[in-house]
Order: sequence, then structure tokens, then C-alpha cells
Amino acid sequence: MGFALSELVLKSPAFEADGKIPLKHAGEGENTSPSLEWTNVPPGTHSFALICHDPDAPLVSPGTYGFVHWVLYNIPESVTSLPEGTQEYTKGSNDGNKQGYMGPLPPNGHGAHHYFFWLFALDKEINLESGLTLWQLLERIEPHVIGMNRLVGTYER
Repeated sequence: MGFALSELVLKSPAFEADGKIPLKHAGEGENTSPSLEWTNVPPGTHSFALICHDPDAPLVSPGTYGFVHWVLYNIPESVTSLPEGTQEYTKGSNDGNKQGYMGPLPPNGHGAHHYFFWLFALDKEINLESGLTLWQLLERIEPHVIGMNRLVGTYER
């Protein structure tokens, strides 16, 4: 399939699509991941992967763009939501050189940044090791993506 939007729907009770992400979920707040819910899962889904990326952030290194805030994977097919502050499933590495969720924290005066929460439905359980970067994860899951969609939130300091 490659990376193309599907009928999969990703929502959060914490913020509306294109709405402001609450301070609680930001790096200057409690730095707690928002709860997420999804529906319209493609038939044949056996696992999920999730990322949060800020393409508005200044470059972090040559060959990349933006800032990766969250990489989470090995989410079973039976799961259709993540609770706020989840510590479940396999954590990848964010661009803060840590594993787990890292809330929005754009530079002061940089304007509103857009935070893309991407959910990928996969056609198999891949059982990947912890600590993968966004790019390592995408390389490993790309042949298995059968559905994907995103929820975008904004944050400004």
C-alpha cells in the first residue's frame, strides 16, 4: 500500500482536530501523552504503530526535518485506544534522546507548531525491539502498512 491516507480515524478527547493541545500534554506542562482513540480499522490489521512529529520545528540534523516527539509500536490489534499518560507497548526514541512521549515545547515566539499524531495499521505483528527512531520504524513497517491516518494538534508558546 505504501504511505497513503485510509479510512482509519484517529481522535483524542483531549483536543479537536487542528485544535490547541492542552498545557497538560505539553513539555512545559505535565508532559503527559494525550488519550487517543481510533475507529474504522482496516480488515487484516494485526498491530499498530504510532508517532508524533512536529514538522514546524527547526532542523535537528542533516537529512531530517522537524522534531519527533513520540514513537510507540507493537500495539496489538485488539487495542483501539490509548489512555492518557500510557506507559504500555514498546517505546521508540524521540529527538530528545529519550524513549517515550515528549510533549510539545516549541521555541518561544516561534509561532504555532503543528503536531502530527500518525497511526499506522499493520498487516502483521512485527515485534520490534525498543528504542527505534522514527526513521528506523518507518523503514521496518512500510511493507506492512495497510492503513494510516493522522490527528493534528497545535501548540504555541
